[in-house]
Amino acid sequence: MAKKITLFCSAGMSTSLLVNKMKAEAEKRGVDYEIAAFSLNEAPKHAPEADVILIGPQVRFALDKLKKEYPGKPISAIEMRAYGLMDGKAVLDLAESLMK
Repeated sequence: MAKKITLFCSAGMSTSLLVNKMKAEAEKRGVDYEIAAFSLNEAPKHAPEADVILIGPQVRFALDKLKKEYPGKPISAIEMRAYGLMDGKAVLDLAESLMK
């Protein structure tokens, strides 16, 4: 079964472009991940089933709260530069490092 990488941001719009770049990178690597982006408001609905949670720099303030609400889940904020550049490779590297 594919591991789920879930991204949360303020609206889910810009992050969907990053998701597409991450999916393209995963395909290049020959790995099967279910990667999706949602608004932070949707965390209660999508976070429980995620294997890894990444949050956009614009909602970094929610990092500690998410870590408290979902203990034991790997959760990290996406680095501003990787997010700004829509660097799917760097963000997928981050997700994979959290899964190990």
